[in-house]
Amino acid sequence: MKHFFVFITMITMVSCNSQGKRKQLGKTDFQKSLNSKFKDATTSPLTKKGLKSFKGLDFYPVNETYKVKAKIEKTPDSPTFNFPTTTDRVAVYEKYGVITFTIENKELKLAIYKNKFSTEKYKNHLFLPFLDKTNGTTSYGGGRFIDVLTTDEQKDGTIEIDFNKAYNPYCAYSDRYSCPITPRDNYLDIEIKAGVKAYQK
Repeated sequence: MKHFFVFITMITMVSCNSQGKRKQLGKTDFQKSLNSKFKDATTSPLTKKGLKSFKGLDFYPVNETYKVKAKIEKTPDSPTFNFPTTTDRVAVYEKYGVITFTIENKELKLAIYKNKFSTEKYKNHLFLPFLDKTNGTTSYGGGRFIDVLTTDEQKDGTIEIDFNKAYNPYCAYSDRYSCPITPRDNYLDIEIKAGVKAYQK
């Protein structure tokens, strides 16, 4: 009987340790998914040194103030936009539309883009880069991105934008990446304290 209890105790300890290893970092599904990607050497943009010391990304507290219902005005006749990048590469996008929304009683607007040469897998993906007053202090100086889907559009001409899902371009973590540079026109004259914070290398 004594050996039986020892065996059960060992099984319980192993089980607890396994659960600890499977525990995901983050408070929301977005945070957990992003941390999981960064922790995995096959998908992480971190350098080998950064990956070795990685203990999870730093996020602003989740704040529903930064989850907004935006009005979208599509711009189908806009010319192709050539985004300069952090390398010699040029990223080609189409201006999909302009979104307008309100945060802290301020009416704000941003241009939203669609990759000109997106694959079938990403045909419904939209690209929303933005700058704000936190850049260079608590958030990455080059601005942040939000992924939006065309399927998120509602029949009333609105689309939900959640700044709590704002993330840094991979260039914030390693200089081996080529990232689109956020246009100055997409500057918000407000602090967006939501999403991923600046990465401390």
